[in-house]
Amino acid sequence: MKAKDIAALLDEPACSHNQKSKSGCARPKPGATAGGCAFDGAQIALLPIADVAHIVHGSIACAGSSWDNRGARSSGPALYKIGMTTDLTEQDVIMGRGEKRLFHSIKQAIDSYHPAAVFVHNTCVPALMGDDIEAVCRAAEERWQVPVVPVDAAGFYGTKNLGNRIAGETMVKYVVGTREPDPLPPAAAKLDFKIHDINLVGEYNIAGEFWHVLPLLDELGLRVLCTLSGDARYREVQTMHRAEVNMMVCSKAMINVARKLQEAFGTPWFEGSFYGVADVSQALRDFARQINDADLSKRTETLIAREETRIHKLLEPWRQRLRGKRVLLYTGGVKSWSVISALQDLGMHVVATGTKKSTEEDKARIRQLMGDDVRMLDDGNPRALLDLVREQRVDILIAGGRNMYTALKARLPFLDINQEREFGYAGYEGMLELARQMALTLESPVWQAVRQPAPWDVDVIDADLTATQKKSQGA
Repeated sequence: MKAKDIAALLDEPACSHNQKSKSGCARPKPGATAGGCAFDGAQIALLPIADVAHIVHGSIACAGSSWDNRGARSSGPALYKIGMTTDLTEQDVIMGRGEKRLFHSIKQAIDSYHPAAVFVHNTCVPALMGDDIEAVCRAAEERWQVPVVPVDAAGFYGTKNLGNRIAGETMVKYVVGTREPDPLPPAAAKLDFKIHDINLVGEYNIAGEFWHVLPLLDELGLRVLCTLSGDARYREVQTMHRAEVNMMVCSKAMINVARKLQEAFGTPWFEGSFYGVADVSQALRDFARQINDADLSKRTETLIAREETRIHKLLEPWRQRLRGKRVLLYTGGVKSWSVISALQDLGMHVVATGTKKSTEEDKARIRQLMGDDVRMLDDGNPRALLDLVREQRVDILIAGGRNMYTALKARLPFLDINQEREFGYAGYEGMLELARQMALTLESPVWQAVRQPAPWDVDVIDADLTATQKKSQGA
């Protein structure tokens, strides 16, 4: 990627207005390591495209990404789970054999797995060597007649968030618009309502949670052309330009995709969330509002009334067990406000929320939900979190996996909300799962056991008391 292209992505704010004005938007710092590298961010954004061969062009260490520990799921191909790398060595670097190894690696991937496409993820070493991966990909595509896409997001370009954006930019540049959507099946003509095409951008199907939402969209006649990129296929990404509206699920990651699709194809977009009963209903209403179909709006309200009545009845027993519990939420991005709404639906009290990866608009939504005096945590070091736990008498910490041991050492109930989780919390059904997991976590008998003094501490206390009693009796 050229320096001017990286600079343009760095300058682009993550707010909904998303214009050149940078008011209120923090500029990412190239080379920062706290948020991961650009290569990692690009992989996170694109690896869920399940029928693509993802080749890491670089040393073997770069191929050891943490993706297999992330919870994105596929309903079909598992090709995205196979790690592929050019495995550059010192000799390859010295002799300048990087491009040749990449060309042969692409051939091996195509011959062995017959993928729908090949994505080549650039890394620091070949980027510093000057390998022209775009030229190699172009030559390989002409040779084997399989799409080969260069994802030039070398780690030293910047943060993980920049990598997310480069990945989205790559999809718009090389993939979107190269195929038309499949025609509707004959049965669609017999329906008494019109089918509308939509996209979801920044939805990764963590723990399969999007499958809680998809039946609702199907019932309303909303055909999802593509989710970028949870449970996606290459042929779906190609058709994104034909959607009538895009829903931005994670604006911090791929807002540039929504903006560019609007500029190029006139596709309107909105930001929404599938966490919490109220937010799921609002997202469905926003689809109907953007599409501007009176019949769709009517059917949407009917579905929402039915589902909310059903889910509130199912949630009531859980609310009785969770109401009033105090929560410290340490996450970021869209979850910094969307999960607050879900917890409030359960009658829980959020004492503070993390905003390390949140945009200014995310923070504005937090204030709208929790008031202007809300506590927002930009620094989530263990000492700061534990001090807040004691100060606010927190009952449970909801955060990412890296904070799990902090909570367990403090003997505090912990629930994982980030990519590594095993349970999906999106949609009405996901709300029920969230309530269930919260109750199981808080009411586990382990907390009563671990908060008792250790047996050896009890013996010491008893011995001290006995010695004190004997001394007093002797006196």
